[in-house]
Amino acid sequence: MKLYFNKNNGPADEIIGQLMSLAGGIGRPSIVREMILAALKAGQEDEGRADLKLMNTTLKEMRFTAKAFSPYRGVKKVTVFGSARTKEDEPAYQMAYDFGHKLSKAGYMVITGGGPGIMAAVNEGAGPEHSFGVNIRLPFEQGTNPVIEGNARNINYKYFFNRKVAFLKESDAIALFPGGFGTLDEAMETLTLVQTGKRNPVPLILMDCTEGTYWINWIEFVKKNLLAQGYINKSDLMLFEMADSVDDAVEKIRRFYFRYHSLRYVDDRLVIRLTSGIDQQRMEELRDCFSDILKPQGEIYLSGPLPEEADEPEIGHLSRLIMDFKRKDFGRLRALIDAINRD
Repeated sequence: MKLYFNKNNGPADEIIGQLMSLAGGIGRPSIVREMILAALKAGQEDEGRADLKLMNTTLKEMRFTAKAFSPYRGVKKVTVFGSARTKEDEPAYQMAYDFGHKLSKAGYMVITGGGPGIMAAVNEGAGPEHSFGVNIRLPFEQGTNPVIEGNARNINYKYFFNRKVAFLKESDAIALFPGGFGTLDEAMETLTLVQTGKRNPVPLILMDCTEGTYWINWIEFVKKNLLAQGYINKSDLMLFEMADSVDDAVEKIRRFYFRYHSLRYVDDRLVIRLTSGIDQQRMEELRDCFSDILKPQGEIYLSGPLPEEADEPEIGHLSRLIMDFKRKDFGRLRALIDAINRD
C-alpha cells in the first residue's frame, strides 16, 4: 500500500486515528499522524537495519529531550561549552564555577555537556536544582559529573547531532570557555546557525580569564583568515562578543533581554516582541540606521500582536516591532537588537 502525508490513506488513516484515540491525550493529532506515517514509510523503504535504528534512536532521544525540558520553558537557560580536561586548580575552572553560581542567583538555569572540567564547574556553581546535563556516550573522557549524576535533568545521547539540537534549541544564551575540538565545533556550529538564520539571535559570549589569550588568538585568526579573504562579512563579527569577567558575561546576557523578548516570522514579515515600548522618534532612527537590511521599499513599524500570533496568548500584551527583513545579514539584525535594548 502506498502511503501519503497529504492525501487520505483510507483504512490506514482510520487505524491511525483509532490508535491515537486509544492512546489518548494526543495534543496535535495532525503532526502525530505524519510521524506515524513517516515510520511506516521508512519501514516500507528500508533495505537494511542501520537507517531504521538511527531514526528510531533519534526520535526517542528527541522525545525524551522535550519531556525533560518542558516543565522549565518559562525559565531562561544558558548553555556553557568548555574543555572536559580543565582541572579544579586552574583559574578557568573557578571562573566557570562562579559563572554558574551567579547565573543561578540571577534566575537562570545552566545547560552543560554533563561531563568533567568546565562542565562540572558550571553545574557545581549553579547547583543540581538549576542544572541540566546533556551528555554523550563516549568510550573515554565523558563520564557524568557527580553534580548531575542521577538528576532527572541529566540526558544521555548516542548521537552528537541530537545533543547539539538540545544545547541550542533550549538555550537563551551561549557561553564558551577555552576547549578542544569539541568546544570549537560547538562554537562554529552555533555561529553557523545564527549567521544563516537557522537559529534566532542569541548572546554568544567568549569567556576567558583576564590573562587568557585563547579567544583573542581565535578572533585574530577569524579576522586574518576569514574576514580578510571575504569568507565572512564584517557584520558577522557582531554575532559574538568577549567577556573577561563573570559579572561582565552575566550583564551581557541580561542586557540582551532588557527590551528584546523574542522574534517570529509571520509570512514574509519579521515580528520582534518587546517587553517595553519605544517611541516614534526612536522608531524612525532605527528605520534610518537599518534600512540596509530591509527589502526594497520595505518598512519598520510598531504594532500590536498580529492575528497569526494568537497561538501565543501568554505574550499577547507585548509591543511589536515589525520589519520587512531581507533575511540576509543576521549580524546587522543583532546590531538592531542591541539598538532596541539601549535606554
